[in-house]
Amino acid sequence: MLVVVANDLPPAVRGRMKLWFIEPRANVFVSGVRDSLARKVVDYLHEHCPPKSGLMIFNSSNTCPGYEIFGLGDTRKEITEISGLPLVIEKSAASPPDNPNSLTPDVPKPQ
Repeated sequence: MLVVVANDLPPAVRGRMKLWFIEPRANVFVSGVRDSLARKVVDYLHEHCPPKSGLMIFNSSNTCPGYEIFGLGDTRKEITEISGLPLVIEKSAASPPDNPNSLTPDVPKPQ
């Protein structure tokens, strides 16, 4: 299975994607293509999409851990690796709290 999430795609690429994928939601494409075709699709996207497209590509794989994650451009998510396992972290729009040991931002107490 191949899932592509994009911020924005060029019209020519979007039209080509509709040949292989269903689009259940705007800029979210899902397909059950074989691994060999999935690699060609990933290569096509990397070649024809500008960095502003903000692609996040999830591909099922026969190798451990069972999937691959690719990113291109500025996405709303960040790919990180923990103990060899690729994971996706949602980028926060808010600034981090002043106290690094605190999980919640400091809020003034009412008097």
